[in-house]
Amino acid sequence: MKYFDELKRTMEWLAGHPQVIFLGQSAAVPGTFMYQTLRDVPPAKALEMPVNESFQMQFTLGLALGGYIPVSIYPRQNFLMLAAGDMVNTLDKFADLTAGGGSPRIIIRTAAGPDKPVHPGHQHVGNYASAWRGMLNRMEVVELNEPGDIFPAYERALMRPDGKPVLIIEHGNFYNEK
Repeated sequence: MKYFDELKRTMEWLAGHPQVIFLGQSAAVPGTFMYQTLRDVPPAKALEMPVNESFQMQFTLGLALGGYIPVSIYPRQNFLMLAAGDMVNTLDKFADLTAGGGSPRIIIRTAAGPDKPVHPGHQHVGNYASAWRGMLNRMEVVELNEPGDIFPAYERALMRPDGKPVLIIEHGNFYNEK
């Protein structure tokens, strides 16, 4: 099993859930390495977003409150940091902010961007998993280091009994390896 193939299979499985919707940059059109994992997802399940990370996180929260299970895609962690205030101050506290303490399910999908075959610059390849773990007290942060980690992590995020939001970190360099 290869990393990319397992991601693609998992995204197609998620798309089969009636409440799941994918949103983000290159969620509906080519543009980043992550798009290829969504290329066979039905177009009605993918919503392209402008390059406005904070707005995307707020939109994600709104979709979740509206009954959807958003898979919000930020192709690089460096740019997810532009939505950090919304994640740390709202999404991480979602269970406290919603009636009855239950959280609508939200999956944030991001990656340490690939630096092969060409290094795109340091603003595209950061891995801040330990920083996210330090800032997000109620959200689970999962890093996908092996192909066998992929499906169980997304399945657990979708089916969590507590409904807590989950940040899943992929590795762009593994898309063409493992």
